[in-house]
Amino acid sequence: MSFHGVTPPVQLAAIDTGAFQDAALIMLCIYLCLLLALGVLGFIKSRNTEEDYYLAGRNQGWIVSALTIMATFFSSFAFLGQPGLVYKEGAAFALFALNVPVAALVVYLVGRKVSAAGRLQGYVTPADMICGHYGNSAFLRILVALVGFLYAVPYVVIQLDAGGLVSRTTFPDSENSFLYGTYALAGVTVIYIMIGGMRSVAWTDVIQGILLIGGMLLAGIAAIAALGGITEFLEKINKLPAEMLSLPGRSGGWPATKMMTVCFFAAVGSMIQPAQWMRYYAARSKQDLRRSALLLGIVLAGCSLFGVMLIGMGGEVLYPAVTGNGVLAPNPAVGNSFDQILVVVLKNQVPEVLGGGIGLLLAALVCVAIMAASMSTADSNLHAMSAVFTRDIYGKLVRPSSSDTERTWVGRFVILAATGVAVILIRFKEDNPDFEPIKLIAEMGLLAIAFSTQLLPITIDMLFLRRGNLAGAVSGLLAGLGTVFFFTPFFSMAVRGSGSGDAAISFINNISRIIDTGAFALVANVSVFALVSRFTDGSKRESPA
Repeated sequence: MSFHGVTPPVQLAAIDTGAFQDAALIMLCIYLCLLLALGVLGFIKSRNTEEDYYLAGRNQGWIVSALTIMATFFSSFAFLGQPGLVYKEGAAFALFALNVPVAALVVYLVGRKVSAAGRLQGYVTPADMICGHYGNSAFLRILVALVGFLYAVPYVVIQLDAGGLVSRTTFPDSENSFLYGTYALAGVTVIYIMIGGMRSVAWTDVIQGILLIGGMLLAGIAAIAALGGITEFLEKINKLPAEMLSLPGRSGGWPATKMMTVCFFAAVGSMIQPAQWMRYYAARSKQDLRRSALLLGIVLAGCSLFGVMLIGMGGEVLYPAVTGNGVLAPNPAVGNSFDQILVVVLKNQVPEVLGGGIGLLLAALVCVAIMAASMSTADSNLHAMSAVFTRDIYGKLVRPSSSDTERTWVGRFVILAATGVAVILIRFKEDNPDFEPIKLIAEMGLLAIAFSTQLLPITIDMLFLRRGNLAGAVSGLLAGLGTVFFFTPFFSMAVRGSGSGDAAISFINNISRIIDTGAFALVANVSVFALVSRFTDGSKRESPA
């Protein structure tokens, strides 16, 4: 193998691995105990009603709303995947930071209307509001709930798996650190969600959001300091290979069309999925969401530009990627995954820049923050999955006569069961790396946002246009979901080997190279929605807000 770059790797000082692991273990124990305490406090302040358990009494202020929205938006992808892709691809993927102002705009335009409608009509889930507008259709409710599951299920598995990976990197001396990390995060997460509901989830998200913001910025500062300051950093970045500094990136896989559609639709899809929708309902007022949108746009854009980009680009100078047999791979010091670059920068650079004592503690704290990124997204999606099942399936279709208390306890069981299934799948993957279902779930995680994006046409129509009808909404949603499924590994597995099947797979691969999957599926969704609504009768609908 040879170093991919024009300069040799920077000589790095060794760290005291044992001291770092001790510090990380102490910080992790303190952090988990704090989360459990917030769960108990949430339980003490809660009332055993559906609205309180799922929406914290619709009384969240703007700071709590902003931080819980940020923490849900900032998954382990933001801490691991995004810096890893900048490290692998270069400045091309740094443009992904553009999705943050788009996300803030969605909160400002959509979130405040959803919040007002939810307070006025008593809505709890997205399907409540959508069916309230288009008609109380059981099939439409099931479809909207299905979108929530298609987004939430892979995300829960991936977040818990990512927490285990960080645990393994942080505690490499422990043979079972991956499983211990997964079990600890899953166990604590399910406890504070079950006992405290949305109130505990939001409060823990505040702690997690602060850790995420501080950790991302600290890692970026460490990358600059390790390279000798701003001037030296920019000079060394400027000497990187040309493909690291321009589109379509080092691998050639990120042309401008795909980068722009991914930026836009990843933001939109992430902000209209059920967990975020319920945060709009939980806000105290429309004004609180306006402030939350402003804070989200400013703070997370700063984290992306001055955290993700600096870590990824600086990581290429500190640990140049290597090529062997035409295959690009991370530097051996990073490990076997580009996603580990942030953890490696933290472990090696923060103690060196800030000194052994405070540096070790801060580096350990930020490694805990990466686990927080996993927990803050997993808890939100578990909580939302529980609400969608109990409200839209159990309460509306299975037992319409069930009480608030009964549905709340069913929701707790759903949280426990979903977490158990996720942990079992992760354990299978650890014992059997080629276990096909978990591999498919990991790939489906990349398509989860494409599924949730299919709610966009009916959301825009419901809130702003009001021209569609029930038949159009159902038909468009089916067309969009079917098109996304066309891009999943399941479809490729089903048709591979036949002449027409191989041609379809080739078409899929060509489309995927130039445009985001969710954007392509929206073309089918919007077209069918508009045509069916135009040529079918629909009853007059009132605005939901």
